[in-house]
Amino acid sequence: MDYYLSEADIYLFHQGTNYKSQKFLGCHAIEWEGTSGFRFVVWAPNAEAIQVVGDFNEWEGKKHGLQRITEAGLWVGFFTDISDSIAYKYEIHARDGTLLMKADPYAFASEIRPATASLTPTDSNFVWMDQEWKAARKTIDPFTTPISIYEVHLGSWKTKRNEKLEDWETKDANDFYTYRELAKTLIPYVKSLGYTHIELMPLAEHPFDPSWGYQITGYFSVTSRYGSPDDFKYFVDQCHQQGLGVIMDWVPGHFCKDEFALRQFDGQALYEYSDPRKAEKRLWGTLTFDFGRPEVQSFLISNALFWAEEYHIDGIRVDAVASMLYLNFDKADGEDKIYNTYGEEENLEAFAFIRKLNEVVDTYDPSVLMMAEDSTDLPLVTAPTHSGGLGFDFKWNMGWMNDMLKYMELDPISRKWHHNLLTFSFMYIHSEKFLLPLSHDEVVHGKKSLLNKMPGDQWQKFANLRLLYGYMMTHPGKKLLFMGGELGQYAEWKDQEEIDWHLLEYPLHRGINTYVEVLNHFYQAYPELYELDHNPEGFKWIDPNNMEQSIIAFERRGSSVEDSLIIVCNFTPIVYYDYKIGVPEPGTYKEVFNSDAADFGGSNQLNEKQHFTFPDKWHHADQHIKIKVPPLAITIFKREKSIISKEDAIK
Repeated sequence: MDYYLSEADIYLFHQGTNYKSQKFLGCHAIEWEGTSGFRFVVWAPNAEAIQVVGDFNEWEGKKHGLQRITEAGLWVGFFTDISDSIAYKYEIHARDGTLLMKADPYAFASEIRPATASLTPTDSNFVWMDQEWKAARKTIDPFTTPISIYEVHLGSWKTKRNEKLEDWETKDANDFYTYRELAKTLIPYVKSLGYTHIELMPLAEHPFDPSWGYQITGYFSVTSRYGSPDDFKYFVDQCHQQGLGVIMDWVPGHFCKDEFALRQFDGQALYEYSDPRKAEKRLWGTLTFDFGRPEVQSFLISNALFWAEEYHIDGIRVDAVASMLYLNFDKADGEDKIYNTYGEEENLEAFAFIRKLNEVVDTYDPSVLMMAEDSTDLPLVTAPTHSGGLGFDFKWNMGWMNDMLKYMELDPISRKWHHNLLTFSFMYIHSEKFLLPLSHDEVVHGKKSLLNKMPGDQWQKFANLRLLYGYMMTHPGKKLLFMGGELGQYAEWKDQEEIDWHLLEYPLHRGINTYVEVLNHFYQAYPELYELDHNPEGFKWIDPNNMEQSIIAFERRGSSVEDSLIIVCNFTPIVYYDYKIGVPEPGTYKEVFNSDAADFGGSNQLNEKQHFTFPDKWHHADQHIKIKVPPLAITIFKREKSIISKEDAIK
């Protein structure tokens, strides 16, 4: 019996080219010979027998056995006595006599943890209303438009119970805000702050809250912590209707070892490498996918497309790319290492898989953004695959992030000795299409919050933080900030508590919140800050070399001749008067942004008057302006189109 199983689907799955493998694998409601029921299909080549067990048969599966239909290990069964939204697992009898109870790798829904069973599907009655958004997305060039991302962990943005939970299993579904509740609170908040996208930390089902979703057990199941699949569709649809893109964190590099999930699924290594030296991710206690296995390729690529197709996700941030690309990623020097056939440490199968993944997604829908969280200095990550690249749209600029945080942690008096940390990113900024991240990874595990990384007294800490955010927004590349960064949190991110909303009761924290809002809207309002992010014409140094005063100045340009901003950053707490800045054109310049404004919590050292140019050469320009440089601040100037006289400017 084929139960509508296509020979082509089966063939392509085993070839690694069935990119909609979830359409036939897993549990599906079908009608067979005039009778409605559920068809179960599972890949388990090393099994001796498989039965479906669940609440419908008191977890005893003698009446619900599957038949093996291919030598390559596909099993199928069709049953009419199983209802929708009911818990089930596969009872797998392995060749060595072991009895395994496994969740369905292709299940579309799962029980809420600590329960671990899959759920039979239920008909969706959700109606999408984001057609205009999706049509517009296909016409937008992401490289020349503003992208500012608010990274969110849904379980700790806001919670219904705020006290710290020592035992994660005591936190039940009623303690979380649902997808629908978050749509009413999170989306308007992010929109008001001026962000263009929300990035959600891993959405797929996972058993352990403190893993933050990075150790997955249900790749096709949106986590049940916050509601149903239709509830999540509602959340995404509301994002789109309110003008926000949705990016998801996706984890193809490894999976968790829980017995009920993918680990030794049919009694032997199946989804993971059979060689334990390649399979083990000791750093995280997880297992690496076997990227060379065709069925695993079908599984993972289908999963990426599934999120884009089923849930209208706008972008996929691929987690831990470096861990995929290098065989000895988490091995120390002197350990027994493994090498590829050329004697090198690259995982050639992972390279091939990533290229294939990006090619397939680009063919399916080029407007779905593929982003690499890659900590390596590997070249061509965002180059097209036909040019030897990996084919990503964007790469996280981990080098910029590490250098800037190291620099900002220095006492301002010492920064002049480390000026290269501030400017080095411009040596390679156009080698890739970069995104600048200040993500969750930088505010956990004893790394301190962004505010507490800053040196000095309280005022200086806040001024330094505003300066960091301003420099990020004016530096070429797209932007990302983790939740809580807009509050100026003193404490690190606490994944079992909500972020520190009470801080908004205090003026300096309200100032940071206002600052992030104004800065994001300023970013979107000025094409100079995004149109030529990935074009060398969009950036020009005015003065990168004033290490003695720790001041840098540069120009950002847009595609129009009139689109030019002059940016000055002072990384010391000293105010400078009549500071000369060479400018590209004669005329009158006006300060359009200043992070030292009183509304942001600054000392209000503003440039309130217009600044006319002096016809004296400075900074390799034929003219210059004289400005006040505020302390630990960024100030931005724009030339006014109408030139006024010196006398009028003084008035």
